[in-house]
Amino acid sequence: MTIPHRLVGTGAHKVLVLHDWFGTSAGWGPFPDYLDGSAFCYAFLDYRGYGERKDVPGAYTLAEIADDALALADQLGWPEFSLVGHSMGGKAVQQVLARAPHRVRKLAGLAPVPAGPYPMDAEGEALFYGAAEDRAKRYEILDRVTGRRAGRVWLDRMVDSSLELSTREAFGGYVRDWTTADLVDRIAGNPVPVRVFVGEHDLLLTADAMRGTFLVHYPNAEVEQLPASGHYPMHETPVALAAALESFLHPGPPAVTRAP
Repeated sequence: MTIPHRLVGTGAHKVLVLHDWFGTSAGWGPFPDYLDGSAFCYAFLDYRGYGERKDVPGAYTLAEIADDALALADQLGWPEFSLVGHSMGGKAVQQVLARAPHRVRKLAGLAPVPAGPYPMDAEGEALFYGAAEDRAKRYEILDRVTGRRAGRVWLDRMVDSSLELSTREAFGGYVRDWTTADLVDRIAGNPVPVRVFVGEHDLLLTADAMRGTFLVHYPNAEVEQLPASGHYPMHETPVALAAALESFLHPGPPAVTRAP
């Protein structure tokens, strides 16, 4: 199976990029325009049921995303690569790491879901599990994770894009997997350099949440908080995100100290 994808850059450092629950390979706003294509080559993947692969059936699990990501790396002839994942994609890249730790150079999470189950109360389950069929719930989730700072036009556009570019079956399937999957035993102690980027206005995936998960799971992990951003820095602060990400990915000695 040939996997469609979007490539940005032709550099020697190869990077697989996995999108969030609402996104697609094309849903990164202006962020890709600010990436250094002379140093890096980024491959943006669509999940089954999303974007250019909307008509591709699947089980809609993190394990399936990891299989497809590794298949894409093989298709591109990449024996090793770094990983970037946003939100749900931040948990998916950890599944890739668990499958092929010897191939991963560095791992970056953008407002990433941690490796363990994501606990929710009854209200949270109703909101997230009901979002596949309910436009208003999708809107509420996006409004909440951006700190209730985004305007109606952007929120409507994000909701409309998610409805148009993903199937309800895939949208509903992935949420049940990323909220319940437990990868901790498979990744805990892995020495890969990790950096997680969180927006200061993200009301759910906060810097404290990252310190209690990623910094516990990975000995060479650190947290960087992005000012003036919520859950979607690729839309909210794309220039700053690109610079921060590539300062981490740039060849050099691995980070070995934990954030305070």
